[in-house]
Amino acid sequence: MTIDLRSDTVTKPTPEMLQAMFHAKVGDDVFEDDPTVKALEQKSAALFGKEAALFCPSGTMTNQIALKVHTQAGDEIICHELSHIYRYEGGGAAFNSGASVRLLPGARGRIKANQIKENINPDDIHYPRTSLVVIENTSNKGGGSCYELKDLKEIRQLCKEYGLKLHLDGARIFNAIVEKGYTSGQIGELFDSLSICLSKGLGAPVGSVLIGSKDFIRQARRVRKVFGGGMRQAGYLAAAGIYALDHHVERLEEDHRKARILGNTLQMQTFVEEVIPVETNILFFKLTDQFKDQDFLKMLESRGMKAVGLGPQLIRMVTHLDFSDQMLNESIKILNSLS
Repeated sequence: MTIDLRSDTVTKPTPEMLQAMFHAKVGDDVFEDDPTVKALEQKSAALFGKEAALFCPSGTMTNQIALKVHTQAGDEIICHELSHIYRYEGGGAAFNSGASVRLLPGARGRIKANQIKENINPDDIHYPRTSLVVIENTSNKGGGSCYELKDLKEIRQLCKEYGLKLHLDGARIFNAIVEKGYTSGQIGELFDSLSICLSKGLGAPVGSVLIGSKDFIRQARRVRKVFGGGMRQAGYLAAAGIYALDHHVERLEEDHRKARILGNTLQMQTFVEEVIPVETNILFFKLTDQFKDQDFLKMLESRGMKAVGLGPQLIRMVTHLDFSDQMLNESIKILNSLS
């Protein structure tokens, strides 16, 4: 038995999801006549109280399309210094949109409205034009941390006052919704655009959805074509996304519960210096000098357990749909054996 905790993207479709995919009605999505893709887009938009949506191959693409539509070359984007759009999307803001990025610090991947206000550039030709704020909820590099609804509302109000667009990198927004108790509608009304991922906690094999107004999605569809993201009989993939939205959201609490149990186990180990507070399904911990990070990862793998390193002595584990209670118990045994 291999226990793979590298990410929540390592899951396989459930038998029921595969059946939904197998029986999907399909067309050609580039011609906009795939009925299952349309159904997924309509469902996603309605879930967040928006007019339209666009199915794409990845969350990186949905984020990058949003940056491209919301900005002009030479503009500046404000985001947290740990943001996925900055750290893990290959420099796409510069490459695709010709935009610079203003990076802000903040507790566990989160920023505040007053920080954003202090970093909006004046209307002066010597400065790039601040045009977009990007929020990541939950924050991957922040250890799966969630925003409070109050803080998001304050950021929305600030963006409205200063004429800034606000985009949500919601790769794991459903984890935040389940954990914090706010609704998708409450989140949708705060953002000009949202990216949601179907292949992380929700367990679909491929795909993300970009959500916004009709005009925004019309422009986004053009950019998707330029980026090479138009797919043909994509309904087979979209069917998995529909199944995931219908059946795999509420169960995310199971992933959170297992992550907390792992966190409690790690806090008792001599080789662990610190466990970052566990909010959702992402678990970060820092090793003592007892093990070097790469040696530790190799030891885990030799015992049938996989994780990833995300910095000096920093290890990440992510619980997911395919991480069973049996695997949890075995993981606890493995971790205890290393002390």
